[in-house]
Amino acid sequence: MLLRPARLREEVLASQDEMVIIDEVQKVPALLDEVHWCLENTPMKFILCGSSARKLRHGAANLLGGRAWRYELFPLTTSEIGADDLERILNHGLIPQHYAEEKPERSLRSYVFDYLEQEIHAEALTRNVPAFAKFLDAVAATHGQLINYATIARDCGVSAKTVREYYQILEDTLLGHPLEPWRKRKKRRLIETAKFYLFDPGVVRALANMRRIQPGTEEFGRAFEHFLIEEVRAYLAYTEQFLPLSYWRTSTGLEVDLIVGELDLAVEFKAMRTVDEQHTKGLLALQEDQKVRRAIVVSLDPVVRKLSNGITVYPWQTFCQELWAGKFAL
Repeated sequence: MLLRPARLREEVLASQDEMVIIDEVQKVPALLDEVHWCLENTPMKFILCGSSARKLRHGAANLLGGRAWRYELFPLTTSEIGADDLERILNHGLIPQHYAEEKPERSLRSYVFDYLEQEIHAEALTRNVPAFAKFLDAVAATHGQLINYATIARDCGVSAKTVREYYQILEDTLLGHPLEPWRKRKKRRLIETAKFYLFDPGVVRALANMRRIQPGTEEFGRAFEHFLIEEVRAYLAYTEQFLPLSYWRTSTGLEVDLIVGELDLAVEFKAMRTVDEQHTKGLLALQEDQKVRRAIVVSLDPVVRKLSNGITVYPWQTFCQELWAGKFAL
């Protein structure tokens, strides 16, 4: 197919099947012209899978505008594995193979470095592989924090423009995504710098070369927040609700971890067992500044509670169950 893409058309015309599945389609962009012809001239249906859109977009490939639907496949979610073993989720991640293994460290590291070698280098997405490897170290070290292009560029020995291109590579290869700041301010001065999250907490642990994450640590709290943000992303994608996600932070440090849609839901993630009013300062400040439809805290609390200030505290298991049951009406 690589040397002669027209062979796909010939095989389709001779086939009695109803569907063709092509994996890693980005490696042979010319096949998309043949897929286009087949869609126009035969009843054949196609499933096209790939781990990167970069080559397709930058190679002037036929993107089948108006003839294809895009679906994104996420790692496992609690709707598939249940909301039970939080420590396993945060340490193993939710890529099926890694989650199922009893000791995933070797396969996690292999995944990270094989991906760097086989995908980033082999597809020639960047020629300076050592600098990109340093960049990945910086991404792991600053994961979920405000992006500082100048600092990362200095650490990697490249320009800030190159660092921005590196972040775009992570997005194009589906390795990560930005979380944009909420910018519609009314009274308070807001931070307007994006954060960046990789697609899986286990991959972050492998990149950062972290030992097992233990409850009560700062790493546990960050991984807890990351896992639940990815859970919300997966839910919105699988239910085809294309709502924007953002975070809210003031110049004085008040913050809300996640805003879904146009303030349809505001969430603080707290990896602690007893949340009280002092942990809701960010949510209360947001409610003073904006009209929020629903504000909640997701924590390690064992039961659902409603605080005296009106904010509801959800155990993370209950939050996940009600999220997938559609009870937050997103």
